[in-house]
Amino acid sequence: MDTEVESSSAHVGKISGSYLTTKDGTRIYFKDWGPKHGQPIVFSHGWPLSADAFEDQMMFLSEQGYRTIAHDRRGHGRSSQPWGGHEMNTYADDLAALTRSLDLRKAIHVGHSTGGGEVARYIGRHGTSRVAKAVLISAVPPIMLKTDWHPNGLPMEAFDGIRAGVKKDRSSFFRELSLAFYGFNRPGAEVSEGLRESFRLQGLMAGLKAEYDCIKAFSETDFREDLKRFDVPTLVMHGDDDQIVPIDGAGRLTAKLVQGAVLKVYPGFSHGMCSVNKDVINNDLLAFIKG
Repeated sequence: MDTEVESSSAHVGKISGSYLTTKDGTRIYFKDWGPKHGQPIVFSHGWPLSADAFEDQMMFLSEQGYRTIAHDRRGHGRSSQPWGGHEMNTYADDLAALTRSLDLRKAIHVGHSTGGGEVARYIGRHGTSRVAKAVLISAVPPIMLKTDWHPNGLPMEAFDGIRAGVKKDRSSFFRELSLAFYGFNRPGAEVSEGLRESFRLQGLMAGLKAEYDCIKAFSETDFREDLKRFDVPTLVMHGDDDQIVPIDGAGRLTAKLVQGAVLKVYPGFSHGMCSVNKDVINNDLLAFIKG
């Protein structure tokens, strides 16, 4: 496996209870479930959510004997709200600080949406010396924005609209966004109002500045070089009815850029398939982890 790119001293924080304090003083909240001797599975969540978005996967896998860890990205959830650092390099360094401070080895990194970008940049910047496998679920790489080399991306106007919605009335915006996120706007969909409310509440836990800056991070970051650095077994999971991160501009391309990656396409599944279709996703994760 690859060696880490940067020195270990730069990416070790102070652990106190359920918080990691990073080198710039940011307090990162994390959950650490399951037996401590179990193989670690580390989860990186999507925007604008928190570690709670992965509770179904964490509960299931911890019951299977794995140690499951998920953090609230800086500025999100229960983590502190610094004014800066809301870009992929710092997100990746925060993740590196957490994995090193907990001394996690042979970890399986699972990233959903923006979290998939975080995992990609973590491997790109820090290598795979502590990584056994990687899973990218409905993830934003290689880039969301439409560019000359990426014609299947989304136009800048789409992300400007998200920024405007967050600034104008983010509570209402998150409530509306949850429909497309979970595919509840499709004919015949079984709508969970509780899940929609959970999405809204998680979004409101984050700081406005962090959420606003993160839109640029998840939409404009180019992950092509990061994906080329993957040298561990990698599973790419994506629903073909993902209205947030369309599969043709994301999962299908990522699977081509990661050497040896396995692409698993889920017909009719939404961006929020980890919640709506949790039993299917949980079992496929377990099979990949064990394989």
